[in-house]
Amino acid sequence: MWYPLANFVAPDGTALTPKIDTDGYAFEHVLEDIQSLNVRSEKGELEITAFSIHQYPFVADKYAMTSCGSSMGDGYGPMIVAPGAMSVTDLKGKRLAVPGERTTAWLSCQILLAEYGMTKDDVQFEFVMFDEVFQRVETGEFDAGLIIHEGQITYEQRGLHLVVDLGAWWTQSRGLPLPLGANAIRRDLLAGGAGGRLCRVLLDSIEYALAHREDSVAFALNYARDMGAELADRFVGMYVNDWTLDYGERGREAVRTFLKAGIDAGLIPDCGPIDFVEPA
Repeated sequence: MWYPLANFVAPDGTALTPKIDTDGYAFEHVLEDIQSLNVRSEKGELEITAFSIHQYPFVADKYAMTSCGSSMGDGYGPMIVAPGAMSVTDLKGKRLAVPGERTTAWLSCQILLAEYGMTKDDVQFEFVMFDEVFQRVETGEFDAGLIIHEGQITYEQRGLHLVVDLGAWWTQSRGLPLPLGANAIRRDLLAGGAGGRLCRVLLDSIEYALAHREDSVAFALNYARDMGAELADRFVGMYVNDWTLDYGERGREAVRTFLKAGIDAGLIPDCGPIDFVEPA
């Protein structure tokens, strides 16, 4: 999404400059995993940031979500996988690797557990880095793992079994996509129309990236975890698409419905009405 804003030397030695008009703003890429960004958002450290939808109620006083830049799982999403066949009810008492306390994957997992009459305390969960989940399940340290990366495509190749696809479950049960990640602007930057101007630059970046998909995926491969171009393109297509251009009313309803489910279950605080920054 942000390849068109890159203004630095990439790991492969390519000198990158912005591909679009940045409206006078200078952008610095901050490359960190989503849980780290969730933590940083609580301190309001970054002017523009990605975070998990799960995180929003905890930082709604500091950030407003932009209408673009979302990651939605429309019939697919985070998965729980295990070395052998297992059902959701079988998770009770099992060791579960979770990729971050405030990831949307973990909140959706807790909502699912509640529908099966369980809470997180019925599972021996532990927070680990998202890219360590596979390995730590395969070594037997955990009985199952909650995955949020390209392993959603490759888990079968590693001999793992699907316990539940949380995105598929959510879409089937609610008729809505599962809102996973959002982009947001710090509220102190919204005054005087600056929020709309910034959102316009972000939307222009996403539109350019989608229109120049091959170049954008090639840029992303600098940071891929042993992914080839074909797998990377497929994974990117799952989460950077029409939903990323704008939530639309269905996407906004998905955010409201998901957060209400978390609030009703007593898992997150009530953040009140949800506002979105629109492009100028």
